[in-house]
Amino acid sequence: MKILVIGASGQLGFDIIHELKLNNIDCIGCDSKVLDITNKDSVDSFIRDVMPTHIINCAGYTKVDLAEDNIDLCRKINVIGTKNIVSNCINYNIPIVHFSTDYVFDGTKKTPYEVDDEKNPLSVYGKSKYDSELEVEKFDKFFIIRISWVFGVNGNNFVNTMVNLSKTRDVVSVVKDQIGSPTYSWDASKLVIDMIKTDNYGVYHATNEGFVSFADFAREIFRLTNKNTRVENILTKDFNSKAKRPLNSMLNKTSLVNNGFRLLPNWEDALSRYIKEKNIV
Repeated sequence: MKILVIGASGQLGFDIIHELKLNNIDCIGCDSKVLDITNKDSVDSFIRDVMPTHIINCAGYTKVDLAEDNIDLCRKINVIGTKNIVSNCINYNIPIVHFSTDYVFDGTKKTPYEVDDEKNPLSVYGKSKYDSELEVEKFDKFFIIRISWVFGVNGNNFVNTMVNLSKTRDVVSVVKDQIGSPTYSWDASKLVIDMIKTDNYGVYHATNEGFVSFADFAREIFRLTNKNTRVENILTKDFNSKAKRPLNSMLNKTSLVNNGFRLLPNWEDALSRYIKEKNIV
């Protein structure tokens, strides 16, 4: 195996590179400073020179609110960039792992979303990620992994934001009506290693087990870090954000079990391990 990880400097890419090395799997990582995925000639040349056995695409425009004012840039990176990568996967018959999001759904369903449920993204970002999935599905050797609420050691995330706020605030307001599951990028990286050793291609949901609201997620963060900051519940409609977000981000992970993959650990366990790894106090 020779794995090319695109977007290697982000939370997911960083942990995937680390896990590949732990498993003694040959890998090459690149980020936007090395490879502009929106430039087809650059992508063609880079992949031709590396000639990997698998490509793991962690690259993407993920600034959900800013995307509403930067539609072209968001789509250029998430859709055109993905298209450029996939064209090489098709040309050289290279299996691809591509990360997507709960934002492809509108969040109006009352139960967890199945992998093949109707897509109806509410935001520019969500639409771009759904369109990126359609690009990946033009090839027959793909793993599309939908995740949500990602946190990892190498990047900004909700956990870090809450901890930083607790340093200057006694009370923070957090939405109570958005329900979903956090995803620890370290846990997701282990799943990716398992996947690329198989040909069980398809679409998967792969968040940590268990469901929680953002407000209760914040409370657990403060409990584990011994912060006295109090969480005030608010509703999404009262939160001043530019992009619309799904209220229900619960994802059904049956497809993992049906294809012989392990479920990720419970989100509370993942959060506890993350806080210890980062030595957050």
